[in-house]
Amino acid sequence: MEELDYTVTSAKPFDQAVEAVLEEAKRQGFGVLHIHDVQATLAAKGFARGPLKIIEVCHPKHAFEVLARNPKISLMLPCPVSVYEEAGAVCVSALKPMLMGSFYPEAGIKATAAAVDSAVRAIVDAAR
Repeated sequence: MEELDYTVTSAKPFDQAVEAVLEEAKRQGFGVLHIHDVQATLAAKGFARGPLKIIEVCHPKHAFEVLARNPKISLMLPCPVSVYEEAGAVCVSALKPMLMGSFYPEAGIKATAAAVDSAVRAIVDAAR
């Protein structure tokens, strides 16, 4: 089975990796809809964990295109990019947008999914 995610290890400290994701998302034409600070949210509920931020990014044109084909694709939007620490390393992960076409083959979104996949990989790679 193909991996669902694209993950890299970053040489940057956690906060710099987050900033690199934000900057590259903007360069790729994506808006940042929200940043979830999972570490802070869980700490407020009494659960300790290492740094983890989920950055929701969305490209309006591509979102419009795929939603026009099938509104159920909204279940896979926006594209989440996670930055987290694991075993002393900073990791950056994203779901592979290319796989959206496999989940909704009747929608005919493979070309759009490929374009988004390429951009999301660039966003993740910017945090290396």
